[in-house]
Amino acid sequence: MAAALLNLFNVSFLLSLLSNPNSGPWPETRLGGVDLFPATCKRIECPSYDVIHVGEGYEIRRYNSTVWMSTAPLQDISLVGATRNGFLQLFDYIQGKNSYKEEIEMTAPVITEVSPSDGPLCESTFVVSFYVPKVNQADPPPAKGLHVQRWGPVYVAVRQFGGHVMDSDVGEEAAALYASLSGTVWSDAIEKSHGSEVSTHYTVAQYNSPFEFKNRLNEIWFTFHL
Repeated sequence: MAAALLNLFNVSFLLSLLSNPNSGPWPETRLGGVDLFPATCKRIECPSYDVIHVGEGYEIRRYNSTVWMSTAPLQDISLVGATRNGFLQLFDYIQGKNSYKEEIEMTAPVITEVSPSDGPLCESTFVVSFYVPKVNQADPPPAKGLHVQRWGPVYVAVRQFGGHVMDSDVGEEAAALYASLSGTVWSDAIEKSHGSEVSTHYTVAQYNSPFEFKNRLNEIWFTFHL
């Protein structure tokens, strides 16, 4: 029964990334700040972190050791489209299409690193990543077209928002996080880590399956080092 439920979650999460974000009854609530612990992480494995600071409209976390399986950089004009295409590769991976032919437990979140283009009609660069469960982190099964990212320790400035992730929203949410951090020591640390790219490079973290109609949760991340 547990295996069947997990497989249902895997399929439902895939469908959420393939679905039209403008359709269906899902609320497009704006949460703002960081108020919620992802409910998904009470059911499946998520990376652990320490909360270092809570500010107005943001939270600072420290991820001490995380391992991600990531796609090669994808070129697209749409974050939604790139995340869909990247997750198709990762979904095959966790279903056993890897060098060890090993099925891997679903985790959350799936994250998309965004390097925006200079113009509205130009392609941006995206890397889509799946958090590797702890049981697999010592020796993640390799797979063609995918590579391992090992983080730690990494600091992350976080802002939460609700609803389905849409291309029209993520830039606004990233800008809101950047504005919340303005003038803080964290803004200085992020700028020092990323230089001139601080205001444009960000990560979108998605937690929910489409069968969760309420309290959908997504996050914008700025990663940095101290």
